[in-house]
Amino acid sequence: MLKLLSLAVSGLMAVNGLTPPAPQALRWGECPGGPGDVGIECATLQVPVDWSQPDGRKLTLMLGRLRSTAATSKGSVLVNFGGPVGISIDLMRSYGGGQAFAGLRQKMDIVTWDLRGGPNNPGLSTNLPCDWSYQRMPRVPRNQAEFDQLAATNRATAVKCQEKDPQLFGTMDSASHARDMEAIRRALGETKVNFYGASYGGFIGQTYARLFPRNVRSMVLDGTWNHSTDNWDRELPLLARDVQTFVTRFFDWCRRQGNCADAPALWQRVVAQAQRNPMPAGSTTYDGNEIRWSGVTMARAGEASYPTLLAALRKAATTGDASGFVTANAPFPGAASPGVVECTDWPHPANQRQLEQQIRRTEAAAPYTGIAGTIQLAILSCVGWPVAVRNEPAALPHGLPPLLMAGNWSEYETGSRVIDQVPGSGSIYHDGPGHTLYMANECAKAKIDAYLSDLVVPRRGTRC
Repeated sequence: MLKLLSLAVSGLMAVNGLTPPAPQALRWGECPGGPGDVGIECATLQVPVDWSQPDGRKLTLMLGRLRSTAATSKGSVLVNFGGPVGISIDLMRSYGGGQAFAGLRQKMDIVTWDLRGGPNNPGLSTNLPCDWSYQRMPRVPRNQAEFDQLAATNRATAVKCQEKDPQLFGTMDSASHARDMEAIRRALGETKVNFYGASYGGFIGQTYARLFPRNVRSMVLDGTWNHSTDNWDRELPLLARDVQTFVTRFFDWCRRQGNCADAPALWQRVVAQAQRNPMPAGSTTYDGNEIRWSGVTMARAGEASYPTLLAALRKAATTGDASGFVTANAPFPGAASPGVVECTDWPHPANQRQLEQQIRRTEAAAPYTGIAGTIQLAILSCVGWPVAVRNEPAALPHGLPPLLMAGNWSEYETGSRVIDQVPGSGSIYHDGPGHTLYMANECAKAKIDAYLSDLVVPRRGTRC
């Protein structure tokens, strides 16, 4: 297991006692694919494939930059859009730059990079092409034999990818991405990092904060979960409870309507029935956890989706047909983890007994949704993974400056457990559905911009 480093001494990166080569000079020029409407420019950076071997084999990171429109830039903000995907430059070129960062760009340069390996989607950095055969989330194994079969299936799929480049396959965890980020900071000549991380990008940010706390100037965690806990087993039921919020809000709406106060009882009955005998759902069948996951997904959209969710629930309860839970162009609820990054970031159960213990605690905390909608269900596709978890969750260290967290309904609760560890941190809350705030909420965007550029920290619980 790779230990997370707690300090960055004198702004230099020490990995396993080794100091990396001197920062490289970046040569900015035209991006592959052109500048787009936002005028993005690109540069390449060579970094070690394995940061524990800084003088070993190198890979290429492709960086993209939107120059500040100010006469003198106040510095750079590093951006990761989440996923984890490798196409950050394309995202910046297509929608991120011109629409989202126009205000911040008046003061600062906006810099992103395509992640090493191109997880999910291949980007312009050194790529690891993988053909993931998962089409649906694995069902929860019912016994050790099913657990062993799941592990064998997962391992066989992963090994096909691992064989293409074993070294890169084993170094695509968020700690490796965070060390890449530190190399980018040094190449940019920045004394400290300013970082905006959306969704999964927040895990890269949290990891960077653990590795290099003295190199953080500002850090925004937008719509992310808690990867900064010293007790993962304790975090799992809390995370499930947060996700259940989406469904309990649907139940609250039903009670106010007066015509569906029985929704909680219907929900539990349908889930239990499907868990015993999976229900027909379009071209496939859904078990109880799949109905839960689909219901959570529908409830996440807020009140506009509630009538559709209610109709699906009543249809399943009266006819045993779960087709109302099937969303357009998505025959299966959720999506299987693509592995590589996730499977080396998140602990997964070693055996059926451990899995059942985790599920019991989760069901007690969130009886309506259980593990549905959580990383716990997603990482069932990591059981049997051929590479160990390299980037274990861990508490944040002392010495960090105030961070800023932004979140909608359930995301705010789990994000709060991150910033609770850093005195003086601020938070922005939107009382509504959705995922992340910066791209869709002008109030949040303005406050995030002011924090990144001028270190104006919103008070905890600021509403947008």
